[in-house]
Amino acid sequence: MAASDRRAELLEAAIRVMTRDGVAKATTRAIVNEAGMTLGAFHYCFDSRAQLLERVTETLTERYVAEVRGLFAPHRDIRDSVLDSLHAFWKGFEANPGEHQISYELTQYALRNPGFENIARRQYEIFLAAFASLLELAADNAGIEWTQPVPILARYVHSVIDGLNMTWLVDRNSDHSQAVLHLLADHLLQYARPSAA
Repeated sequence: MAASDRRAELLEAAIRVMTRDGVAKATTRAIVNEAGMTLGAFHYCFDSRAQLLERVTETLTERYVAEVRGLFAPHRDIRDSVLDSLHAFWKGFEANPGEHQISYELTQYALRNPGFENIARRQYEIFLAAFASLLELAADNAGIEWTQPVPILARYVHSVIDGLNMTWLVDRNSDHSQAVLHLLADHLLQYARPSAA
């Protein structure tokens, strides 16, 4: 098996273990057992457990962004574009809450364990960059520009989504969560105007 295929299998095994048992129990031994591989295969593919955890974060984020990015079509109404992307994200979130819970566990685990701090920092860098990229893509496709700096809007959107996700994991109130997404879209669009170009 090619190294890239082994790496991909180990990543998926790690995600399964973390979803089922939590981040703390996702030891290298548990992950290789899940993948049906040896510890030697793990060390051939990853320098450390920290590197694996960072790749898990990147893999999950890339999946969510790819799903949402596909909904942005050229010249679409900006409100429809934003709402469709938020609903697509939310649909994926409700379908795989365990995977999203990994993000919160990874953050806390990384902040509490010396040597893993960069994972939490990298995790939020990826999220913020993803939201910024999607906001820029939505603006380009709809022919609008944002009246607030995109990095600030990205942090705002991420903060609302982050809080909404955690609240839903606790109370599973989908109706209220959908209403919040509409409020977020409406508020966000107050900072959109036709592009000067």
